[in-house]
Amino acid sequence: MNSYVEKDLKYIWHPCSQMKDYEELPPIVIEKGKGTYLYDIEGKKYLDIVSSWWCNLLGHSNPKINEAIKAQLDNIEHVIFANFSHKPAITLCEELMKIIPQGLCKFNFSDNGSASIECALKMAFQYHYQTGNPQKIKFMCLSDGYHGETIGALSVGTLDLYAKIYKPMLMDTIRIQAPDCYRCPYKKCRENCDVECFKQAEIAFEKYGNETAAMIVEPLLQGSAGMRIYPAKYLTKLRKLCDEYNVILIADEIATGFGRTGKMFAFNHAGVSPDIMCISKGLTGGYMPMSITITTQKIYDAFYADYLEGKAFMHSHTYSGNPLGCSAGLAVQKILKEDNIIENSNKTAQYLHERLNETFLSHKNVGEIRHINLINAIELVKDKKTKEDFDSKLRLGYQIYKKALSKGLLLRPLGDVLYFNPPLTINETEIDEAISICKQAIDEVL
Repeated sequence: MNSYVEKDLKYIWHPCSQMKDYEELPPIVIEKGKGTYLYDIEGKKYLDIVSSWWCNLLGHSNPKINEAIKAQLDNIEHVIFANFSHKPAITLCEELMKIIPQGLCKFNFSDNGSASIECALKMAFQYHYQTGNPQKIKFMCLSDGYHGETIGALSVGTLDLYAKIYKPMLMDTIRIQAPDCYRCPYKKCRENCDVECFKQAEIAFEKYGNETAAMIVEPLLQGSAGMRIYPAKYLTKLRKLCDEYNVILIADEIATGFGRTGKMFAFNHAGVSPDIMCISKGLTGGYMPMSITITTQKIYDAFYADYLEGKAFMHSHTYSGNPLGCSAGLAVQKILKEDNIIENSNKTAQYLHERLNETFLSHKNVGEIRHINLINAIELVKDKKTKEDFDSKLRLGYQIYKKALSKGLLLRPLGDVLYFNPPLTINETEIDEAISICKQAIDEVL
């Protein structure tokens, strides 16, 4: 065993891992990355088809982002963000104002996605408290949602894998049955339905709307639930319902922002705006841990008062507005614009989905291949007709992941859902390579 691997196992407790699994599959120590590829210390390369947890937007070691961070490093690496500011943060807000959904205009910086969710929940709660609605203390969320792993974020996330054991610590939230278009109880199709499933939201709002502070949603795409994709019309209806009940609508665009769904933000597909939007991951191209909670003038004004009134938003993070992260974010915006990244990714996405359909759609264990832009999810099932799942104890997705790794493909599954969520800069040759290895891995395991 390599000495670095031995030292890793001696000291490091890896995230989202049963460390006993590492006895069989030791950690892979990465030395460098370039474009879509990662290279380990033994010189083996891996095609990163999952964008290193969905954040690597423009490829590893992007020269333009590298240079932006290097240039900033010679000026200021970090400064307290209370009563101090700096040009990269101010300029980044100016650039984001050009692309965010209409009505959003105030930026509160944090250092990771979960922190931005916590910020949004506290902001919504305090807004109602300070605008004469102290009874609005509840939060609504969709079933099978994921918003991070801090206590507040877990409370509005409903996946038992992450939250079940902590339930005694969590807030009591109102859970609405989420759309599941593959197993639609109304026997409809996501491409042409009238989102009949929205009835569940209407029932919940009728019962709890008057005591609810905010509704949080992963727009169009429930990532950790297995890349479940639902119609934009659901968001349009949700916006109207939130307005009727004076409920703040929080959009968790951490995974869907910056072109992942084919538009700059997922909410752009619906033609409506949230009251609060959380962004991270692709914000810095996956380079620096940074997030922003963006809200409206109306919400901001509820906190604006003389200090002694006690209305200030007393929420902070040490690395809020970090200049290096802001510089990376500015470089990302420049590249997206100058290189027509999102427009080009839409063309590449069509090729990817067609190739996946050609390769896997007729497979007896592939229930559905769903997609939105470059995000594609292959759901494996035991029985294609009944849509019966495999026994989770088999860990088939994990077995395929290990097999793909041995062949040079980083294909981290969500249960038995295999997904492609590559950098927006991936090309057709790399797509063909990823599909070829994925097919080999599936065939050898199944």
